[in-house]
Amino acid sequence: MRNSSTISKGIDWSLVWIYLALVLIGLSAIFAATYQEGDPVLQSFISFKTDYSKQFYFWGIALIVGFFILLTDSKFFPATSNFWYVTGILLLLLVFPFHSRIKGTESIIRLGAFNFQPAEFCKIFVALALAKYFSRPETNFNRPGSQFTAALLVLIPAGMAILQRETGLALVYFSFFLMMYREGLPSIIPTIGFALVILIIASILIPPNTLAIVLSAIAVLLIYVLRRQIKRRKQILTSILLVWAIAVGIQRFAVPLIFEKVLQKHQVERIYNLFGKDNPYDPIYAALPEEDSKKKKESGSSYNVRQSKIAIGSGGFLGKGIFSATQTRYDFVPEQRTDFIFCTVGEGFGFLGSILLLGLYLTLLLKIINIAERQRSTFSRVYAYGVLSVFFFHIVVNISMTIGLAPVIGIPLPFISYGGTALLTFTILLAILVRLDADRQMVLR
Repeated sequence: MRNSSTISKGIDWSLVWIYLALVLIGLSAIFAATYQEGDPVLQSFISFKTDYSKQFYFWGIALIVGFFILLTDSKFFPATSNFWYVTGILLLLLVFPFHSRIKGTESIIRLGAFNFQPAEFCKIFVALALAKYFSRPETNFNRPGSQFTAALLVLIPAGMAILQRETGLALVYFSFFLMMYREGLPSIIPTIGFALVILIIASILIPPNTLAIVLSAIAVLLIYVLRRQIKRRKQILTSILLVWAIAVGIQRFAVPLIFEKVLQKHQVERIYNLFGKDNPYDPIYAALPEEDSKKKKESGSSYNVRQSKIAIGSGGFLGKGIFSATQTRYDFVPEQRTDFIFCTVGEGFGFLGSILLLGLYLTLLLKIINIAERQRSTFSRVYAYGVLSVFFFHIVVNISMTIGLAPVIGIPLPFISYGGTALLTFTILLAILVRLDADRQMVLR
């Protein structure tokens, strides 16, 4: 532990002020969405009965934890990274026998009046473990073995989150591959990932047989164009046929398997609604006339997004004010204090308020990049980019799903959405970064 008198030495206070501003905006938005007229404000804030009072107490806990992190010697984090990662995996394992099923997820452990979500918390441990692994002198990320080990550190908790029906949080773990790309991950891997996403989207938009014919035509065309090179190197033909077989196998077998066995029914419906398509894996749609099918779709998973866009649009330029936002005040938007908190900001504070919030987030991300690039230690740099990846994914995906540009996958908006575990997780991620940056002249391993 450090002496409390030296806690401010080297700290980048601009990052702290951005954090405080975002949390206060979040408290205001939660208050606007959940406050009932006539309730005594002061009494409600200290009662621990309303969502905004709970979030206020969660923030108090987060501040205490953050303060102790700032008092901690920076060497503590690389020294204990592997321990925390193992602890995180054990917590994820405890979820299976001790979870409470809440809103379709099986990833939450109930501790009295509190709900604890290890999959959310484990992001901290993965970021630390990756930073530790990359900072090892024997780690050579140009080797496939090192790349596989780093990927495994991410995929293990991601896979466990999927088994706990927390697909949204599982996808967050894949954001760490952005950090790996910065550290030298071959460009072919993100290219393959992007191609896979395109193939999945094509599988949604194009009938299976038609898509198989298109993929086959592309393979034949490539063989014709590269026929001279193929005469000299038969491996090219083998590679084309292998890629074709994998692509067809994915669209005919892997995608249906994921939609039927891995994803939940409402998640599949949200994905198809995003592209304006009926869910082919729901037999109800097939049995209904076209008009009735459309009505069912409009009253289903697309309702959230539609109401969210109405709320944001109704805010105008300056907003209606926190107590005049009819869409969010009267519960027209489901989950308006959690996953859809951005529409509460949009309706209450308008276009200007939304732009200011996005500006704060952009400043935060650019600040983290600046912090990462000025580190002398590989550990600190990798950790900073890990934090950046997590924040970037949460911000982009949450806002995109709120305005209908991404499927609803249920991940919070950092520091804004209601939720004690999420707020504590984001606070710890940022507090460790602030502590490491304050000691940036040190070389940590």
